[in-house]
Amino acid sequence: HVQLVESGGGSVQAGGSLTLSCIASGKIESDSYCMAWIRQAPGKAHEWVARLDATGATTYATPAEGRFTISRDNAKNTLYLQMNSLKTEDTAVYYCATVIWHGGAPVYNYWGQGTQVTVS
Repeated sequence: HVQLVESGGGSVQAGGSLTLSCIASGKIESDSYCMAWIRQAPGKAHEWVARLDATGATTYATPAEGRFTISRDNAKNTLYLQMNSLKTEDTAVYYCATVIWHGGAPVYNYWGQGTQVTVS
């Protein structure tokens, strides 16, 4: 049984910062998996934000590039998303997820429950 639990969301003014955390437990250890942050804004589809693979390589979606940083603490089995210079359009529920690859495409197979980020 895989469990991902996010925390750290909240309300912040535009230009502010937040750090999200995601603790992984169960069949996986977060340091051996590709992990990602995904968000869903009101009335919109899920949007991939950032990925961190098992080698430590990071990839960011264009809206997150230069403002967000994905990282991992293997000792704590925790994935982070540091978000700076937040904008109102960053308002969304943020999910962490594990990633597997099928035919070169990412598949987000396990998800947390999400944490709300509101930027005003």
